[in-house]
Amino acid sequence: MNKTKLLTVMAVFIAIGTLGSQVLWFPAGIAKAYPVQHAVNVMAAITLGPIPAVVIAFMIGLLRNMLGLGTLLAFPGGMIGALLAGILFRYLKRRYWAAIGEIIGTGIISALLCVPFAKLVMGSSFGALFFVPSFLVSSISGACIGLFVMSRVKQTSLDYVK
Repeated sequence: MNKTKLLTVMAVFIAIGTLGSQVLWFPAGIAKAYPVQHAVNVMAAITLGPIPAVVIAFMIGLLRNMLGLGTLLAFPGGMIGALLAGILFRYLKRRYWAAIGEIIGTGIISALLCVPFAKLVMGSSFGALFFVPSFLVSSISGACIGLFVMSRVKQTSLDYVK
């Protein structure tokens, strides 16, 4: 995939993730759950690989924060899940591993890392038991959406970039 095509596909994923956050979200305490972000993470990890997926997650988080649609938790939440989804798909070559990587990366690892992040950056003193359930619900629902969409997409020239 050439650089122009890669950047174009990344821009489309960023647009879907940003616009989708206005349509489908639910409150989860201090965090807002955005399943579309997780669906985009899975789809980007499968089609583009781990690094572009992380860049896409960062840009969606940045745009959501600039538009007042998200919190600072979007950065660790989206980026860690995208990275783990991309890495697991790269090495295990199964779509469901990308979804599992998103769920573990966002639902567990990011949720645990958000405890000190929220304390230091946001001044919040919520514990891990506050973040893990809401992050898990969001990442599981989004990963399932991403897997469903990818199961309906035919093989095209958007194959995984090595």
